[in-house]
Amino acid sequence: MNPIANRDPGIWDRIHATVTSVTGWRRRGLAFFFGALAAAALPPVHALPVLLISFTGLVWLIDGGTSHRTAFGNGWWFGLGYFVVGLYWIAFAFMVEAEKFGWMIPFAIGGLSAALAVYCGLAVLLVRLCRCTGPGRVLVLAAAWSAMEWLRGVAFTGFPWNALGTVWAPSDAMIQLASVTGVFGLTLVTVIAAAAPALSTRHTGFRRWMTLAAAGVLLGVVWAGGAWRLDGASDAVVAGVKLRLVQPNIDQRLKWRPDLRRRHFARYLALSQAGDGVTHLIWPETAPPFIVEHDNAQRRVMASAIPQGGLLLTGAIRTSARGTRPFRSWNSLHAIDRKARIVATYDKFHLVPFGEYVPLRSILDISKLTAGRSDFSRGPGPRTLTLAGLPPFSPLICYEAIFPGHVVDPTARPGWLLNVTNDAWFGISSGPYQHFASARFRAVEEGLPLVRAANT
Repeated sequence: MNPIANRDPGIWDRIHATVTSVTGWRRRGLAFFFGALAAAALPPVHALPVLLISFTGLVWLIDGGTSHRTAFGNGWWFGLGYFVVGLYWIAFAFMVEAEKFGWMIPFAIGGLSAALAVYCGLAVLLVRLCRCTGPGRVLVLAAAWSAMEWLRGVAFTGFPWNALGTVWAPSDAMIQLASVTGVFGLTLVTVIAAAAPALSTRHTGFRRWMTLAAAGVLLGVVWAGGAWRLDGASDAVVAGVKLRLVQPNIDQRLKWRPDLRRRHFARYLALSQAGDGVTHLIWPETAPPFIVEHDNAQRRVMASAIPQGGLLLTGAIRTSARGTRPFRSWNSLHAIDRKARIVATYDKFHLVPFGEYVPLRSILDISKLTAGRSDFSRGPGPRTLTLAGLPPFSPLICYEAIFPGHVVDPTARPGWLLNVTNDAWFGISSGPYQHFASARFRAVEEGLPLVRAANT
């Protein structure tokens, strides 16, 4: 006699039976719901328990699939929900000039989410192809999900935003695993733990609870390892260096208005007044409302705010000389000394598609979101800047902080990371919080201190 076959199914088993048997648009809608629910675990909400529902539901949908096409569809619809909800904040950037770019919002969010969801579909398809049962299907899903997150971070210029491992950002101890495995290793652990309840449908009593206990032990080991690592950490204090981070909180709609640029510049200078032992000033991305290289008079005004013997590190637009053909521009970071000399420059190399350049420019005759008619040019890649009075550092401009493994020059490792950004594009939304979480993960992965200056 099979005791499992003869017992009355409980509510857990009835839910499992319902999810596995659903078909058609109801299956697609349920997959979308599970994915959208999973996005609630991302910054800034961090509703981690929803992952137990989302990934358990996804495994049950996989169990009920009857074909490779259904398996891919389960993953794709799940991914669509996850990315639409997780990336809604992109709309804010298009609303800065709504009369010009507002019509693109459905295409930007829907199109990007649909493309990124392909990676989720492929992850679920791999589970189907492996024909695993029991714990094997959860382990394969976790491995495939992590691998696809890595792939979407490198393919087609890459977009590793909202890797699932970032849901642990509020816990300093949990995110320390990234120092060994990167954020994708934390994604692996997260999916295993979140999908573990799906394994308990054929068990009762003690065996059912053991499944959940095993997931808890896995997370506990990760937390304990992180706590042990932090316990042995030392403060990253550099004697004789005190930074002032200037964040003027300028609304993006007002940032480039000609009648307000003088006022914005004055605000930067007022907030930069040195004192209390400040040695270096840091301004955020594209801070000066003019081309610093070509405006000697304004650069001298900037230099007047720099502490004696110190430097101003500022994000700035850089352009080729007037009359140069072809005309080029860069999103850059300048280091300026007390004598108004630009002593070092770094050019951003990971540019934002449609924000700083338009892909397939010969086909898509549209403007980029940032000011100026021409696309930005790419810099050569990660660089370590060595400047007087500071430990060597690696500059990261805005979007560049989201790319694991691509934030330092491996031939000249820096002593710290500097991320300058302007998240005013995304208003009061999830976007800036998600961006900040990604930057923190780069610090953990590289084992380096991170300094971050944002407009807002």
